[in-house]
Amino acid sequence: MGKIKKNLSDSEMLKGWQEQPTFETEINDEPVRPTVKAVKKDPVEDINSAYFTPELKESVGKALLELKLNLYKEGIVDYQIKVSCQGNQVLLTAVPPKEKPVQSVNQPVHRGGRSKG
Repeated sequence: MGKIKKNLSDSEMLKGWQEQPTFETEINDEPVRPTVKAVKKDPVEDINSAYFTPELKESVGKALLELKLNLYKEGIVDYQIKVSCQGNQVLLTAVPPKEKPVQSVNQPVHRGGRSKG
């Protein structure tokens, strides 16, 4: 064991020492452990977007914006985009969303259990 030096400042005493992270120290401080970043996929690896070049993305985005503005002018704000293939064409069609069946407020609802009578 080496000799302990005297009259050192706090920073000199703690020089080279690193605290192991615990649940108590990580609450107030940033995590000491290195964070693992998710590997970003290349667009070529994702088969669904492999053919979308930046120019194609821009032109499709502009066409969808134009469609949205035209529908808004017609008063249609709630719609879904349906994608279909016909021959050598890919069609994007605005269709009304599927509506959930609405129960009438005046109809009694049977909730199970024993019935009276």
